[in-house]
Amino acid sequence: MMTSMVDVAVIGCGIVGAATAYELSRYDLSVTVLEAANDVADGTTKANSAILHAGYDPHPGTRMAALNVEGARLAKELCAKLQVSYKQIGSLVLAFDEEDLVLVRELYHRGATNGVPGLQLLDAAGAHMLEPGLSDAVVGALYAPSAAIVNPWEYALALAETAVRNGVQMRCRSEVTAIRKIEGGYELQTASGPCRARRIVNAAGIRAAAVHDMIAPHAFSIHCARGEYYLLDKGEGSRVGHVIFQCPNRDGKGVLVAPTVHGNLIVGPNADENSGESVANTASGLAYVAKMAHKSVPTVDLRASIRNFAGVRALSDQEDFIIQEAKSAPGFIDLAGIKSPGLTAAPAIAREAVALLEQSGLALKSKAYFIDTREHLCFKDLSAQEKQELIEREPAYGRVICRCETITEGEILAAIHSSIPPCSIDGVKRRCNAGMGRCQGGFCGPRVAALLMREQKLSPTQLLQDKDGSFVLTGQTKLEGN
Repeated sequence: MMTSMVDVAVIGCGIVGAATAYELSRYDLSVTVLEAANDVADGTTKANSAILHAGYDPHPGTRMAALNVEGARLAKELCAKLQVSYKQIGSLVLAFDEEDLVLVRELYHRGATNGVPGLQLLDAAGAHMLEPGLSDAVVGALYAPSAAIVNPWEYALALAETAVRNGVQMRCRSEVTAIRKIEGGYELQTASGPCRARRIVNAAGIRAAAVHDMIAPHAFSIHCARGEYYLLDKGEGSRVGHVIFQCPNRDGKGVLVAPTVHGNLIVGPNADENSGESVANTASGLAYVAKMAHKSVPTVDLRASIRNFAGVRALSDQEDFIIQEAKSAPGFIDLAGIKSPGLTAAPAIAREAVALLEQSGLALKSKAYFIDTREHLCFKDLSAQEKQELIEREPAYGRVICRCETITEGEILAAIHSSIPPCSIDGVKRRCNAGMGRCQGGFCGPRVAALLMREQKLSPTQLLQDKDGSFVLTGQTKLEGN
């Protein structure tokens, strides 16, 4: 039986796909999101530096430049409306010699041209006044007060969940394997069955070129670059108060040292363009990250690491973002090569995508009623009276499951029953922070697992840690009573 045709299919639900779905959900349209993984924001979006860049790095006149600055402005508004963790803490780009100072001055002028507010050039004394822990070798810096930090997976989840609440259909485990033209649009073959759509937005990240080539002549190539990180305990979270960068180079913005919105310290990444899609950590990669981090902030204590992780980002053979309608494929919009500052630019990229869809003939009629807010309860941030009143109404909020982060059973249950429910222990973690603390789920993991199995009626051997195939248990080894 043939499926009905939707107005738009969005391929991929990382931050760009989620932002596009959110933007499309403003209108009287039928929209389906096709995500290959078993959860949204489970690729590049969950494993990055979590920085909203000010916008001084991209060259003036590029899409990156315009969309970075606009995206940073929109992100601040969206995080406030959707209750996403966000802190505007500013950033410093450090100079260690005269050559670096030349680049720092160039970045200042780029930023001024791009419209970045409040930029300042600092001498060594000014830089150390803002950050006393900087290396004595620092001779100057660029200060950008508009830079911010965010919870990236919460940001993408909030956008996707709000889109779903506004009528968007979310289909996970739906990797697109083929696309063909049909009368009035396209038919997409996916792992969960076919999808017919009048128009398509390709936000497939590292697989964007492969998806494009399913329906249009080859136009660009994508390769991966792996970045490795240290995540440090909250005891190191106040080591610096700003995002600390080194001067950017061909490999990216370099190794940074920065607080996180949860109070930890993040250090990284390197840039390994020979990694393929591997997200394994390596001794050489982490050693490089450690060396470069200590160049900026010598006192960073990497013995306080509670987790190492890596992510891959999509690099294209083009310098700028690829945001365009594909040749010979009307209504097929590519959003590809969205490397840094992609997280920052995402909401502005989404608006560009919707504008291209409209130019292709898609009629946009605003909804009479659009949900544009989201409530996200964080128990530990409530007052004593608010906590007591909540516990009296819902006793599950009185039972702390994750002691490191003070996450209650009520918050875990709310995550499990959210509009895009998790299917794994890590999916719960990304929604409410249970397991994100010092013990990394060592204490609360079994209790989260038990709640997930109970609420979703899963058997122990169906329980996933994260991606499909990451089974926590494989079978029973002992008979009851033995």
